[in-house]
Amino acid sequence: MTSAPATNTDAAWLLGLLQAGDSFYPTGSYAHSFGLEGLVQAGVVRDRDSLRQYIFLSVVPTLRHVDLPIAAHSWRALAITDWQKVGELCVLSSALKTAREARLASENIGRQRAELAATLHASPLAQEFLRRAAESGWPYSSPVSAALEGRVLGAPLPAVLASVTYAALGSLLAAAMKILRLGQNGAQSLLTEALAAAAQLLPVVETTTMEEIGWFNPWLDIASTRHETADARMFIS
Repeated sequence: MTSAPATNTDAAWLLGLLQAGDSFYPTGSYAHSFGLEGLVQAGVVRDRDSLRQYIFLSVVPTLRHVDLPIAAHSWRALAITDWQKVGELCVLSSALKTAREARLASENIGRQRAELAATLHASPLAQEFLRRAAESGWPYSSPVSAALEGRVLGAPLPAVLASVTYAALGSLLAAAMKILRLGQNGAQSLLTEALAAAAQLLPVVETTTMEEIGWFNPWLDIASTRHETADARMFIS
C-alpha cells in the first residue's frame, strides 16, 4: 500500500517550516543560549550527562507545559482572528519568563519571526498582528509568532508544534557545542533522544487548557539573572 503523493500546498508549508527552522533564518536565535551559558557558569551544567539532565528535567517540561500549549492556543485563535485571545497569550508567554534575559530573548525572536512572516510572505494576517501588537503594547512571543508563521504558511497544528520543538532543542544544542566539550555526534545523539521524547508529548499538548499552562526552573531563573551582569559571556542570554 503506498501513501498518497504530497500536494503542492503540502510541499509549500513543509518547505516554509524548514526554512523558518533553519539556522540560516535570521530570527537571532544563534545569539542566545536560552539560559544555558548561565547554568554552565554556575557549575550546574558541566558535561554531557548534566546537559542531558537539564534537557529532560527543564527544557522538555518547559516545552510541554508552556511553549507548545501557547503555540497551540495561538494557532487556534489566529484561525478565527480572536485578537483578544492572541494578546492574552502574548502577555502570558512573557509573564511566565521571570528572568529579564529570557523575556527579552523570546520577545526579540518573536518580533523578528512575525516581521519575517509579514515581509517574506506578504501576509495580511501577520501585518495585522504586528499592527495590533504595536497599538496594544503586546510583548512579542516566540511561540505565538511560530503559530503565526504556521497559519501564514497553512501548516497543520502537529507540524507547527514539531517545528517549535525542533527549534528549541536544536538551538540549545547548537549553543551547547560552543560552551561545553560536546562534539557534533554527541549533540546529535542528545537531539535525537530529546526529539523522540518530545514527540510523545505533542498529542497531549493539543488538549492542554489555558489554566494548565505554567512551569519554571528556579536554577535557570537565578542563572539567567546572574548571566545578565556577568563579566564575560558568549551569548546575549
